[in-house]
Amino acid sequence: MTYVKDPRVDDYINALPAWQQAICRDVRDIIQAADPGVVETIKRTVQPYFVLDGNVAALLAAKDHITVFLYDGGLAPDPEGIITGGHGNETGRMIAIHPGESINRRALTAIFRAIIADNRAGGWRKLKAAR
Repeated sequence: MTYVKDPRVDDYINALPAWQQAICRDVRDIIQAADPGVVETIKRTVQPYFVLDGNVAALLAAKDHITVFLYDGGLAPDPEGIITGGHGNETGRMIAIHPGESINRRALTAIFRAIIADNRAGGWRKLKAAR
């Protein structure tokens, strides 16, 4: 897959252990494939973010997993139950991916696309307020 890579995101990923690099690269490819308009950037000094009309997701390497933060205000459906934390969070949820775990590409793509659609519709805050 070809997309514009932010070299700062490459630097973040390349500094990680091999198993974390593999997970980050997979998630990066999945979010980029979800919509060609997704842009990579760095926020909070070093953290990779993926944005399209607002934040979609961010990556954070932890000691024993990679966290994929989802900026959805809890709106994106998760019918396959891949979201692992933040269910009561007002602004977003997360998926922790541990070494050796496979990524449910179909479910993750659906979540990313739902967040992107909500961003295009004005963002999760606007959508929640309209409910």
